[in-house]
Amino acid sequence: MPSAQPFPGVPFTLAVSSEMVFRSLLIVERVKRIAALGFEVEIWDWTRHDIAALKATGARFSSMTGYVTGTLSDDDGADELIRTAKLSIPVAKELGIPRLNLHGTGLDNRGLPVQPLEVVTGAHWLKARGTLCRIADLGEEAGVTFVLENLNAPVDHPGVPFGRAEDCLALVASVNRPSLKLMLDLYHAQIGEGNLIELCRKCLPHIGEIQVADVPGRCEPGTGEINYPAIASALATMGYSGTVGLEAFASGNDELALTRFRDAFTLR
Repeated sequence: MPSAQPFPGVPFTLAVSSEMVFRSLLIVERVKRIAALGFEVEIWDWTRHDIAALKATGARFSSMTGYVTGTLSDDDGADELIRTAKLSIPVAKELGIPRLNLHGTGLDNRGLPVQPLEVVTGAHWLKARGTLCRIADLGEEAGVTFVLENLNAPVDHPGVPFGRAEDCLALVASVNRPSLKLMLDLYHAQIGEGNLIELCRKCLPHIGEIQVADVPGRCEPGTGEINYPAIASALATMGYSGTVGLEAFASGNDELALTRFRDAFTLR
């Protein structure tokens, strides 16, 4: 299987979530298809996958969920997050995955918070920061980067704490360690905050990866209201040259969705 290569005119590494496209195929076949089309591959919960089979595809993997259970802002949940993050690191190393994704709290199989937190107190903030300092220690020791992802509450993840990009930025910036970065998801940010180009500019020093989908519908760029070609141009001007991951459903044909994604991030 060929490794992902940069596309002409694209100054970013492009990755695609194998959890959301080619869904009629088994996960290993999805990974092969995505890699064959020239993209890196993202996975979610590694405990649901045959790691040896994924490795055997020869695909290049961009990110995966970096914990199994746990939360940021209470004692027992934080200890569980650290425990399962430690279990996740060897899997990431085996697959060559550089970024391990975190959320403000654990999510169930519908994407809903296992422990919703409607009111986030100062004590919650302090505990979350302390947990992320412990996470940064793990990443530094293992040579991987943990990334904290923003999530929207109005549509997909009601009750999720620390869901806004501004919240995630505040936490990551306060820890200020190379082993802890932002997974800046522009789909979620558009729903919760908007002003995406300026948000990217503000977050730029702390971005580990950017994820994209259009609004509404969470499908590929070009199916909704977000001007992704303008965002791509602005990111390039800012000097961002990292990974952009498609975490979106295909509005129709899967390969066409990936082509639209690539085209949206091709500078002209």
